[in-house]
Amino acid sequence: MKLKWLKNISFTIPIKYHVLFWIGYFSFNIIRWGSYFNDYWYSFKSNLVEFPLHIILVYVNIYFLIPRFILNKKYKRYILYLILSLSILYVLRTGLNYVLVTKNIWPEAVGSQQAFTFNHIIAVILGEVYVLALATSIKLTFDWIYERKRSEELQKLQLRTELNFLKSQIQPHFFFNTLNNLYALTLEKSEVAPSVVLKLSDIMQYVLYDAKEPLIRLFNEINYIQNYLDLERLRYGDQIESTTNISGDIEDIQVPPLLFLPFIENCFKHGTKENEQIQITINFKNEKNKWLIFKVENTYNKQSETNTMHGIGIKNVKRRLQLLFKDNFDLKVTNTQNIYSVRLKIPIL
Repeated sequence: MKLKWLKNISFTIPIKYHVLFWIGYFSFNIIRWGSYFNDYWYSFKSNLVEFPLHIILVYVNIYFLIPRFILNKKYKRYILYLILSLSILYVLRTGLNYVLVTKNIWPEAVGSQQAFTFNHIIAVILGEVYVLALATSIKLTFDWIYERKRSEELQKLQLRTELNFLKSQIQPHFFFNTLNNLYALTLEKSEVAPSVVLKLSDIMQYVLYDAKEPLIRLFNEINYIQNYLDLERLRYGDQIESTTNISGDIEDIQVPPLLFLPFIENCFKHGTKENEQIQITINFKNEKNKWLIFKVENTYNKQSETNTMHGIGIKNVKRRLQLLFKDNFDLKVTNTQNIYSVRLKIPIL
């Protein structure tokens, strides 16, 4: 039956590193005490007896005492069981050394010293505590690094999940609007309906494939925006006047997909009256190869604003910007003299 305390065990260090640690520490101790006593054979034999006890104590402490008592804030019990473990180890170590290695169980002491005396007990216990502290500190350090890395990975995963969710919201939102437009054209038996279907097909290919990447070429995003404007132009005809300006070299610039579209959609959300002109000016500027400045301005119809459905677009974009760039972006939205203007400044990635 699986013990409950095993649930708290964290095996973060591969077994091969455990083996390498103990081999390295064993070799170091043989050389250290062999040089001290000028007797490497004695050092090898004594360490060969003591090291299995070291290993047992260390793993009992790391994988049993700490998870069961320290993590559950039962500190008194931990101290009690640790003292008991050290006492058992002292008896075993002293007895095995006496029987298997040497009758002089404390050769490094000054003068003749006996087992089970206060000084000998303290010396052995301090040596065990040293081994215990060294191994436990290494294990806890690895656990801390592992948990920190795991926490960072979880944060990244959460960030990617939220970004994908926000990005996915744009797609049905956009297609909902486009299908509504297509539905209106089919009711009118418009000749441009087939063209709308072709344009929509191109955009769907972009959204379903290219937009899955975390970054895409800015040229592709601009082309996507132009396709969207073409769809709206098929619906509104000569009512739409749009201009796209590009300043600076944008050949190698990459941007998060579908980042600018909600601002373009917003140009039409404000509403239009029949036979009323919609003037849209779009600007992309590379500023010193450090910043990409996007600006869109459009004529604004105040009277139709109250009849407009408020979508998730702009709110969605603000949240994506915060997740992508934290505070390293600048977004300004203004509405003056019937001109609605958006200016977005983001770092060039």
